[in-house]
Amino acid sequence: MVPFPAGASSDVVGRMLAQKIAEQMGEQVITDNRAGAGGNLGIAAASKSPPDGYTMVIATASIAVSPWLYSNPGYDAIKDLAPVARLTSIPNVLLVHPSVPAKTLRQFINLARAHPGKLNFGSGGAGTTNHLANELLKHLAKINIVHIPYKGVTLAMTSMMGGEVDEVVMPITTALPQIKAGKVRPLAVLTEKRIAAIPDVPTGIEAGVPGFTMPLWYGMFAPAATPREIVARLNRELLTALGTPELRERLTALGVDPWPGTPEELGQLLRTEIERYGKVARSAGLRKQ
Repeated sequence: MVPFPAGASSDVVGRMLAQKIAEQMGEQVITDNRAGAGGNLGIAAASKSPPDGYTMVIATASIAVSPWLYSNPGYDAIKDLAPVARLTSIPNVLLVHPSVPAKTLRQFINLARAHPGKLNFGSGGAGTTNHLANELLKHLAKINIVHIPYKGVTLAMTSMMGGEVDEVVMPITTALPQIKAGKVRPLAVLTEKRIAAIPDVPTGIEAGVPGFTMPLWYGMFAPAATPREIVARLNRELLTALGTPELRERLTALGVDPWPGTPEELGQLLRTEIERYGKVARSAGLRKQ
């Protein structure tokens, strides 16, 4: 299961992995998109599936955000899911429509301060990292920009290209073709260091906003009661796929960094990220829906 629409970066990565592990295991692997509620709809559906190893869900870092934004996301990430494998890390990039009169992040902030409540940003839904990234920016830069949620960040991007949305934070995987085509303008990458795909674009910290980082990671989960031996087999297959030169090259070309890890490493990452995003949510004054 992919809890976001077709074309989203999680969908692209998920389909690549599905194809590769299908070849390795000699089994058909079907990608099932269940978009909605910031990824919660698909994750909740996966958590309630039979724990037989035939259903997995590729989750983004938003799984660690949801406990702080939703009173009832439909699942408990710690209790209802079994970590299978840490997969990849993907940089987020802040983009604006070319009509926005800001060529730098600092100019965008100054524009927002001059016109509070006039600029808006799209996201893949409340609780996604692209939503929380802007809430963090609002908090750090003391600006007022309006949130417009969509069922997926690709839909927010489409609206931005149509001139309906001023700004979107999204994974470089999905943004890169539109950046190269000149349809959107990148102002900052939300990582500690610049990225090779767009080396001339500064980080949020370089652009003058200390603490403005929001990297995106992906992990594979199964229903909580999935037997350990099945989880171990699925982990081996996923890590084998991520280790093949062919898949690594395809991922790297999209700006995706392979970041394979064990179930234990993914479980630790999830717990650490839930704590980190909780601090961000509280400091930004976010309230649960």
